[in-house]
Amino acid sequence: MLHYNGLLIGIAVFLMIGIFHPLVIKAEYYWGVRSWWLFFIAGLISAAASLLVINEIVSILLGVLAFSCFWSIREIFQQKRRVEKGWFPQNPKRKK
Repeated sequence: MLHYNGLLIGIAVFLMIGIFHPLVIKAEYYWGVRSWWLFFIAGLISAAASLLVINEIVSILLGVLAFSCFWSIREIFQQKRRVEKGWFPQNPKRKK
């Protein structure tokens, strides 16, 4: 009998990380570093939910989601530096 849980979790984590990369870029572009608190709140909610969910796989994925959100806070500020270096475009319509 094959056990697919590890592969399913691996694929889901891979997809989450892949989704967060453009999310961070877009969040910084449209809202700047002020968007860090959105990732913080989403991380807190995901972390709390991971403690309350009975299903082990869902709990693991919520935990990964929580810490992906927390890591994105750091990445928002790193993205700001990348924009300042000219590696990514700056939003000309966004107020500072």
